[in-house]
Amino acid sequence: MLFNSLEYAVFLPLVFIMYWLLPPKFRWILLLLSSYYFYMCWNVKYVLLIATATVVSYFCAIAIEETEKSFRKKLFLGAAVTVSLGILFVFKYFNFAMSTLSSLFSFNPVYLKFLLPVGISFYTFQSLSYVIDVYKGTQKAERNLAVYATFVSFFPQLVAGPIERTANLLPQIKKASSFDYNNGCQGILLIVWGMYKKVVIADNLAVWVDKVYGNVTAFHGFSLLVATIFFSLQIYCDFSGYTDIARGSAKLFNIDLMENFRCPYFSSGIKDFWNRWHISLSTWFRDYVYIPLGGNRCSKLRNYFNVIVTFLVSGLWHGADWTFVLWGGMHGAAQVLENILGIKKYNKGNGIWLVRVLLTFSFVVLAWVFFRAANIQDAVYVFKNMFIGALHFKIYFVTDGYKALGIKGNEIWKIFVLYLLPLIAYDYISLSNNIFTFFKRQSTSFRYASLFASIMLILLFGYFGQSSFVYFQF
Repeated sequence: MLFNSLEYAVFLPLVFIMYWLLPPKFRWILLLLSSYYFYMCWNVKYVLLIATATVVSYFCAIAIEETEKSFRKKLFLGAAVTVSLGILFVFKYFNFAMSTLSSLFSFNPVYLKFLLPVGISFYTFQSLSYVIDVYKGTQKAERNLAVYATFVSFFPQLVAGPIERTANLLPQIKKASSFDYNNGCQGILLIVWGMYKKVVIADNLAVWVDKVYGNVTAFHGFSLLVATIFFSLQIYCDFSGYTDIARGSAKLFNIDLMENFRCPYFSSGIKDFWNRWHISLSTWFRDYVYIPLGGNRCSKLRNYFNVIVTFLVSGLWHGADWTFVLWGGMHGAAQVLENILGIKKYNKGNGIWLVRVLLTFSFVVLAWVFFRAANIQDAVYVFKNMFIGALHFKIYFVTDGYKALGIKGNEIWKIFVLYLLPLIAYDYISLSNNIFTFFKRQSTSFRYASLFASIMLILLFGYFGQSSFVYFQF
């Protein structure tokens, strides 16, 4: 069931109405049943995977909390980690590992013919963080299996995050509360804006991106550059659009999910970018990979090693291919370089900030080539041919590329007016304002006009081919 589908447009209001009609002590049961139904809409058989990860982490956490012996605590932690990562490895990384090993040692690989279960990387990491927190003593083990299962499977964030922490989400699921009108309004605004980013911006730009990256050798110069920039906007609007819809849906139930994006393309450096992009994942790797490796409480060389390893693992998390590892490595190397040069975050406000934002955005765009390319060969081709003609200021760099993309004259205004301007304006305002507070300060007529205009633009210009979200493949 996709957020941008008619099924979800029926499912969410029905769950919302039933939730607030039920007595408070039964509401979490509805969330559990709804979440499992939501997941089973993708593939009924794969619900066994999330159920297994849930049951194993639940009992291991209780065993860790009840035993006093350090060795047994580590044993139960190891069991939970082995099962969770084992499931992830079999379904996501086994074929990649076999392919890599066969190319190194020249043997005929055996491949598994499994479909990648949606959300597997997200719910395994969420359950893992719970067990690790119980092991560290920062979280009490939940004794109610069904309540814990609701935490792992909560449908708004189940398949693409944010990757929630136990201390934030679990108490909210258990807490009895009354309907909050302001939360409801904020939820609707987030859902509408998320839908706008997804179906109006991301899905329309995807047409040109897929055309070019589906056959990169048929293009060169400006068309490759524009397709790469378009992909940068597509993946941001696609993923942050999902997060907005997820957060908005959760707010309808008085549940606040963590902010996952904070105007990342206005970052003044790579470290700043990762403080703004996919925040739930970057903080997860910080807390459960980077810090256990030693973080910055060590020599500079060791710290640089920790940064690189964390980003390489992060890249691999995104996909079972060397292109993702290289993408992660680029970001890790850039952050190490920033540390060596002593480059710090620069606050908004002047020309230097703007230059740094443009430089950071340029690097992020180039790194996305590895993320989007089908393989390393395609990525290398894009890098080699992206700027042909541009360095000599040849006019054909633009004209030939423009024709190759097939962008019609009446589509140019859409790109600027419907795609770029709303996104830039929204994020720029959000840099220094809480967007809900900002809209609350405006007149009632402005607020309703903005909401109505957004809905009309979605209906008029949205792509309703029920395209999946990019991060579902991770």
